This record gives sequence, C-alpha cells and structure tokens, in this order.
Amino acid sequence: MAEKFDCHYCRDPLQGKKYVEKDGHHCCLKCFDKFCANTCVDCRKPIGADSKEVHYKNRYWHDTCFRCAKCLHPLASETFVAKDNKILCNKCTTREDSLKCKGCFKQIVAGDQNVEYKGTVWHKDCFTCSNCKQVIGTGSFFPKGEDFYCATCHEAKFAKHCVKCNKAITSGGITYQDQPWHAECFVCVTCSKKLAGQRFTAVEDQYYCVDCYKNFVAKKCAGCKNPITGFGKGSSVVAYEGQSWHDYCFHCKKCSMNLANKRFVFHQEQVYCPDCAKKL
Repeated sequence: MAEKFDCHYCRDPLQGKKYVEKDGHHCCLKCFDKFCANTCVDCRKPIGADSKEVHYKNRYWHDTCFRCAKCLHPLASETFVAKDNKILCNKCTTREDSLKCKGCFKQIVAGDQNVEYKGTVWHKDCFTCSNCKQVIGTGSFFPKGEDFYCATCHEAKFAKHCVKCNKAITSGGITYQDQPWHAECFVCVTCSKKLAGQRFTAVEDQYYCVDCYKNFVAKKCAGCKNPITGFGKGSSVVAYEGQSWHDYCFHCKKCSMNLANKRFVFHQEQVYCPDCAKKL
C-alpha cells in the first residue's frame, strides 16, 4: 500500500498537484500562501509559491515590487544600494550623495567649481559677500556668525582703524591707552624706532624711545646733571622751584644727608638740611 502524500496543513492529497516543500514538510499552494509565504515589504501581501521572490537581509519582496525608492525603477535583475533602510538604484544613490549648494540649494555635480567652509559647500558664483552681495568665489573672506564678508566690507564694517594713519588694522596691531595702532605706526617721534614691546615714554601725546627721551626730552638732574628718565634707579623725582633731582641726588650741600621726603632749606640755588641751614 502506497504511503499517503498529503498536505501537511489541510491533509488534502497532493498526488498530481503542484506543491511546495517547506521546512521538511509538503504543502499545497493554498496552504503555502496562508501559512508559509513571506510578506512583501512593499505591498504587504504574501509572496505566493508561483511568484518570484527577492530576498535581502531578512527582508522579502515580490520581484515586481523590488524597485528604487526614488525613481521606482525595477531592480530585481540589477545592482542596487541599500541606504537608510531604503533600496536605491545607482543613479539615485549618486544624486542623493552629491552635495547641495548652500546658496541656490541645487546639486553640486562633478566638475563644478565650488567653495567649501566647515562642511558647507557653495557653487563658486553663489558664495557672495553678505554686505555688498559681490561674488567672493575663491577669494579671501571673513566669517562673522552665519555671514561672510569680502575683505573690503569686513574692513569697513568691523576692522579697527589705526589712530595714526586711520587705515584698517587687518592683522596684528597693538593697543595703547585703549587706542589701536599698526605696529609699524607706533614709533618714536624722533628716531622712528618701533616701540611695540619696548620701553618708551609719552610726553604730550608724543612717544619716545628711552634713548631719545634721555637725549632730547628728559629734564637734567640739578645734582648729577644726568637725564631724569623715570626708569630704573631714580624713578622717583624731587621737583622744586623749576628744578628737578633724582631722589638719590637730593641731599644737603654741606652734610650730604639725603633730603627726599624730608624738610629742607633752599638757599642760593642750593639745598641744605635745617641744621646746616642754621649755620649759614
């Protein structure tokens, strides 16, 4: 007696009929569709035994449903790319991956001249100054928040101007008493030596290096006859009756006692301590 050849699910005989073997069991086409068929990701309908199936990473499609998510081009027999859970044809993948211009929002295709800054891209002719709207292209520019300025507009709008030449300070520069200078403009009024990083003296809005101040401006000490510079030893000064002394030179003519910050007597252009003055 022949062994029964029935459907695993409905027990209908399968002799002379189409059937499908699934997981070691035989089933009729109807039961296969009902119990065993995979569900198409696209149309959500079962993929019947008489349909062609496409399988990719535990996902299933009817071959006619396996299409590019962008242009709907059939991909069952073509190469494709899976991106962000979507199936794309090669052409649409290239489009999606290509950069878009921040200015016109159109694609930047191979061969286009472009400008890139911190991950953002523009067509060269779309990269314009936020102020004058002229094309910056591949020229110099200055970012300011979300805006970009050409060199001319940035200087006019933001750059500090040197108090001497009144021209924009585009780089470097120094500040003295809250006023900006080009380093090459901040110089000794006498010898034109650059004063940035050097010791200098200001006299009535004129600036002097140490040597020129000593030689041409500084008062001479009535005691030692050397310049009173205000630098280093003798930075303290005693002034009286139009004359000046280093503090260490201001002493009694007779006993040589230092009289800086002390009582003294000035007699015939000379300085005396009170005791010596009594003996004059």
